[in-house]
Formats: sequence, structure tokens, C-alpha cells
Amino acid sequence: MKKISPKELHERMQGEEKVLLLDVRVEEKYNEYHIEDSQVLCLNIPKTVIFNLEERDELAQITKEQPIVVTCTTGNSATKCADILDGLGYQVEVLEGGLTAWNEYRK
Repeated sequence: MKKISPKELHERMQGEEKVLLLDVRVEEKYNEYHIEDSQVLCLNIPKTVIFNLEERDELAQITKEQPIVVTCTTGNSATKCADILDGLGYQVEVLEGGLTAWNEYRK
């Protein structure tokens, strides 16, 4: 599984193309805090949706051609979700250390 460090994500956010960030935490945690930036399109699709084959309609908003950075609190759930999405043909990377590492980097 391909990983991206918080530093690499920040550098990518300085580019011209928007970064598609998929946050797989529950909606309540997402609403409390998520990465916001003019160069980031952040989607919240909880991991339970990705784990459940019948509920994957929400993935229709993502094309398989778009690179996706998957994140969660620490990176564990993101890695599991990224494995599933990779198996479905999506171009995925995992934010190493999740939002915990991102917040440490941004301090």
C-alpha cells in the first residue's frame, strides 16, 4: 500500500491540482475536525460504508481515475479501507499516521 507523509500531502496541496481526501471516520468525528484547504476536496465516507458491499453507492462520487488520499485518526482504518478501494481499482494512498500525524506536522 502506497503511503503519503503529512509533509508530502502539504507539498501536494501547494500544487495546482486539488487533492481528493477521503476521511473514513464516523460523521461526528469528521464534523469536529477535518483537513480544510482551498486545494483539498474532502469527502467523508465512513469505513462502515466501505466495508459493507451493499452500501457502496456513495463511492459513485469518486472516479477510479482520481488519485485519493485516505485518512482516519491514526491510519489503521484508512489502510483497511484503502486495501478495499485498491482492490476495486481506485488509485489510493494512505496518509501516514492519519490526522494525528497531520496535526503534529502542522504545529
